[in-house]
Amino acid sequence: MSPSLVPVVLITYLLLPLLPLSTADATAATSAIHRRPPAPRGSLCSQLVQPAGYPCSEYTVQTKDGYLLALHRVSSSGQNLRAQRGRPVLLQHGLFMGGDAWFLNSADQSLGFILADHGFDVWIGNVRGTRWSYGHISLSERDKDFWDWSWQELALCDLAEMVHFINSTTGSKVFLVGHSQGTIMSLAALTQPDIAEMVEAAALLSPISYLGHITAPLVWRMVNMHVDQMIIAMGIHQLNFRSDFDVGIMDAICDGRIECNDLLTSITVIRKGSFSMYDYGVLKNLKVYGQFKPPMFDLTRIPKTMPLWMAYGGNDALSDITDVKQTLSELHCKTELVYLENYGHVDFILGLNAKEEIYDHMIGFFRSFGKSYSS
Repeated sequence: MSPSLVPVVLITYLLLPLLPLSTADATAATSAIHRRPPAPRGSLCSQLVQPAGYPCSEYTVQTKDGYLLALHRVSSSGQNLRAQRGRPVLLQHGLFMGGDAWFLNSADQSLGFILADHGFDVWIGNVRGTRWSYGHISLSERDKDFWDWSWQELALCDLAEMVHFINSTTGSKVFLVGHSQGTIMSLAALTQPDIAEMVEAAALLSPISYLGHITAPLVWRMVNMHVDQMIIAMGIHQLNFRSDFDVGIMDAICDGRIECNDLLTSITVIRKGSFSMYDYGVLKNLKVYGQFKPPMFDLTRIPKTMPLWMAYGGNDALSDITDVKQTLSELHCKTELVYLENYGHVDFILGLNAKEEIYDHMIGFFRSFGKSYSS
């Protein structure tokens, strides 16, 4: 197995909305934003947030390559909406998930509700291709080109547009929270000065950038089987694990074992041992990047003044302690750490005591920046 060219394949949450597999060229388009009308039946707001008694509104953000993303804004159930809102916090979900990930635990243990109850102006991000953000100004999800992108576009297009929208709407810098893929996106985005200047601080749950020491058996099985190449050869542009066909694929890979449900999602393109942009192959790399190999995301470019907070676990087969330490060694900014020996990858959003063990620490970190309000 080549240490530089083998894609690392991650798959989990088989019954949750899934992200697509793909690679991409970003095409030029005009960025635009607009507010949606009141959330229709079937939206995240109407299905999960409003039934719990929390006000929720929905917005659409258009990326520079034409994707339409849903942003959901959640307020405290007891808050007067005419009163000043607290600091804006953007929650960015993990792979093959959507914004509903922040509300799947009990109400008193779900981070989306907890932050709202503490007075924060909570924004829920949804990247392209997920349940809440299917849409493009000209492409249908049935089009091959609709799925032609990688996590790189999620960071530099989707996350960038969402942060810019929140910053413009509230007039305030944003607190950024990511889990799993959301941490990859955050770290990559924060290496870009125009994005970093709109972020007050970032909190990363189960941070991932390097994956050289993952121990998840399914990941290695899929790598050794060249599942990524098989899927491309079969012409599959989206994986929907609610279909009998794709469930069958996963059953064949996992031997029907329960542990397959415990893994993080996605077929993402992070090269083993490096944190780099997408590898198109030598010829296209020359065209796109002007060099044979894809450039690295340089973590030293994250501003020294950017406060970071990270929570990681000793039982996490995807965010390995050795890889986390490598990430930390390259960061020049001050980073606060919370380590939980018994925490696995999913525990950071579904743990039975997540509020007391993780989120209270995160809220204290955010509150250390003082009070500031947005409109």
